[in-house]
Amino acid sequence: MPNYIKVAKVNEMPPGTAREFHADGKVIALFNVDGRFYAVDNTCLHRGGPLGQGALEGEVITCPWHGWQYNVTSGQSVFNEEIKVQTYEVKLEGDDIAVGFDG
Repeated sequence: MPNYIKVAKVNEMPPGTAREFHADGKVIALFNVDGRFYAVDNTCLHRGGPLGQGALEGEVITCPWHGWQYNVTSGQSVFNEEIKVQTYEVKLEGDDIAVGFDG
């Protein structure tokens, strides 16, 4: 069962928001897609760009460095089906957004 760590308040993440957070020794990118929250590893697999600083359009985040794109609901690369960033479970605990980490 994942260990959930609170990373933000719901009111800090309006719909369409992408942000970076440090939790469990990692940097994760957190997204609000129409009121649903998703978390992925913050590092783009192309050149290490910060996904949490990218542009979120619908369910797709675009890396600000070189334009690589990922579906935030699955971590899947839009360009190559063999490439996927790590995803993390997200749950709401009252007004808190918590991200689940294994271990």
